[in-house]
Amino acid sequence: MDLVEELGWRGMLQDITPGTREQLSREMTTGYVGFDPTADSLHIGSLVPILLLLHLQRAGHRPIALVGGATGMVGDPSGKSEERNLLDEATLLRNVAGIRAQLERFLDFNPERPNAAIMANNYDWFRDMGFITFLRDVGKHITVNYMMSKDSVRKRIDGETGISYTEFAYQLMQGYDFYWLHTHHQCKLQMGGSDQWGNITTGIELVRRKAGGEAFALTCPLVTKADGGKFGKTEKGNVWLDPARTSPYQFYQFWLNAADADAEKWIRCFTLLPKEEIESLTASHLSDPSARILQRRLAQEVTVFVHGEAEFETARSTTEKLFSEDPVAALRNMDESEILASMEGVPTHRVEAATLAAGIDIVSLLALSGIFPSKGEARKTIQGGGVSLNREKVADVGQTVNATGLLAGKYLLVSKGKKNHYLLIME
Repeated sequence: MDLVEELGWRGMLQDITPGTREQLSREMTTGYVGFDPTADSLHIGSLVPILLLLHLQRAGHRPIALVGGATGMVGDPSGKSEERNLLDEATLLRNVAGIRAQLERFLDFNPERPNAAIMANNYDWFRDMGFITFLRDVGKHITVNYMMSKDSVRKRIDGETGISYTEFAYQLMQGYDFYWLHTHHQCKLQMGGSDQWGNITTGIELVRRKAGGEAFALTCPLVTKADGGKFGKTEKGNVWLDPARTSPYQFYQFWLNAADADAEKWIRCFTLLPKEEIESLTASHLSDPSARILQRRLAQEVTVFVHGEAEFETARSTTEKLFSEDPVAALRNMDESEILASMEGVPTHRVEAATLAAGIDIVSLLALSGIFPSKGEARKTIQGGGVSLNREKVADVGQTVNATGLLAGKYLLVSKGKKNHYLLIME
């Protein structure tokens, strides 16, 4: 199975220029994907271009991971309804460094490998390029008519906000990236999401007109969710690859909670499992969807890929404890790291440890901590059966809370109804 066929059955191929497959079968081909440094971490939407590069390298070709330190200062209008805020140079450099460190975990940069991956930053070649030089050496090769024919530009021009010259020039900058990589690294292929097709083909045109070279492109579909929601988004925001932004436990939970239709699609796209194994897993899942076989394997594979085996085992163990038949006992058996990981995003309230030394009634504690605005409201909610402490329903408004009830020696989990949870931290 060649690379194009591999990407096809995995649902990772949308558009491809004529001759691309023949080029890939003819010789080791250098191809690149660009990453936008709008933050110091990539999120799970970036896994698709990362995997495109990984599949390229596994097929014997050379991948280039291009971080857009320069284009990040401009902003890509593709898929945007309005112009984004521009970042200062210090922020961009910090973001570029963070993204480089992440990409180095997924691709093989060993120089002894004949198709070792290359890391590039387009700020290196745009930094000293003057405006007149850019107009003379780049702008004269692409007509305004050609640029305005692109969907990303036309939609913005026809929209209410319009498009600034800054963003209009983005496709020229991205096109020059392809030209520069073509002339310095013999790069002949650019890959990316389907929304990048216009920018990518501008690069092909610039390589042809300015260098007289041949270049190719392929894109993958944008990942969607079966329910119409935006992929990679939760109530807490983006699902990041940085464990400091999204804990491995929350990362694992995102994949574990995938809908059946999404799991069937995502396990092909986001894992490196072979076709036969995925087909077997899918058949087993369809025979017993309640067992969530696909979701469990998907969550395992992606969590190990991004965070490693140890973090996956911790996330899996924490999940099993939280959703065991005896959640009260499971919560008490969790250590501090498991508690904090599983409670990521839960509002926290700090209480002086001395408050619990002699014991305090639950109503006073709830009001003192700020979870309830008054003792009266706390009392009323308890009487209505709406408060739980460490997953045990509070039945008595006179219940005393002391240090013996603390989780890991310093935490209390308070639940108001089924969906509102608060973590009290004694300090």
